[in-house]
Order: sequence, then structure tokens, then C-alpha cells
Amino acid sequence: MALPANLTTGIWTLDSSHSEIGFTVRHAGISKVRGQFKEADATLNLAENVADSKVNATIKTASFDSGDVNRDGHVRGEDFFDVEKFPEISFVSNAIVPKGDAYELQGELTIKGVTRPVALETELNGVAVDPFGNTRAGLTAETTISRKDFGLTWNAVLEAGGVLVSDKVAINLELAFIAPAA
Repeated sequence: MALPANLTTGIWTLDSSHSEIGFTVRHAGISKVRGQFKEADATLNLAENVADSKVNATIKTASFDSGDVNRDGHVRGEDFFDVEKFPEISFVSNAIVPKGDAYELQGELTIKGVTRPVALETELNGVAVDPFGNTRAGLTAETTISRKDFGLTWNAVLEAGGVLVSDKVAINLELAFIAPAA
């Protein structure tokens, strides 16, 4: 499949100041906690054929932010991300599959030294030239993973039954990429 209009081949870089790497996880079975990772790098290497394109990304685990200092410290610690030992989460794509107007971005996600395949439902939100002459592309991507699949097994049993943190984590990405210089 050919590249969509206004996209050019080459290595596009993540504009982290206009991107969000977010998550949602159920807490105590009754509410959802949302947060994000504040530091990430990514490249989108676009080929003439979309299927030949590649994505590589790294996320700094120490940049985890859920808006609660105590929770953030716990999640950065050994019970969850163990940021001292595992400073990065990585994603490397191995296929981009067109799905109508959207794409399925397939790849390998590595968290805490454990690598598993994931598929992200991805949409191209558009391409625009900013006031400074940079061509930008916006993407939205979503997937749900199992914490346990990545060795993130810490939990606490609740008095009324159930557990404190759900196994399923929704990952929500709002990404802006900048085109390579002409």
C-alpha cells in the first residue's frame, strides 16, 4: 500500500512536547487511574510501501507520572518497573497492516526485560505544515496489555474480594512526528 498523501519517505522523529504516552488501569475494581510517561524517543521510518515502514521507540520508566507522588514512587520501584535495573521500555515494529482507513502496528514490546508481541490499532490523524515550515503527522494508537505477561505481578487482595490493581492496562498514544528535512 502506498503512503497516504502528504507523507514522505524517510525517518520522522517524535515531537515529545506534542505527544502523550498514556495508560489507564482499574484501581480497586471501582475506578480508573490514568497517567503517562513524560520522556520518550521514537522514530517512524516511512518507506514507499507502508508495509515496509518501521517504528522504534524507547520510554524512560523513571518518567512515569500518575499524578500521585507516593503511587509514582511505588510503581517506579522494584514491585513494578524497577527503574534502576530497567530504565527503559522499548517497542520495535515488525509489521504495519492496513485496516481500511487505519493500520494495525504489530511489534515487540519489552517491559522489565520481558518481550511480548503487541498489536496497536493506529489511525493517521492528518498531516500539516506548522508556522515554522515543519511537516508534522499526528497518530493515535491504542492497545491493551496484561501486566502479568511482562512480570508486573505485584498486587494486594482487597477485604471485599478482588485486587487493588487490575491485570489489564490500556495504553493510549497521541503522537506527533516531524518529517525529515528536505
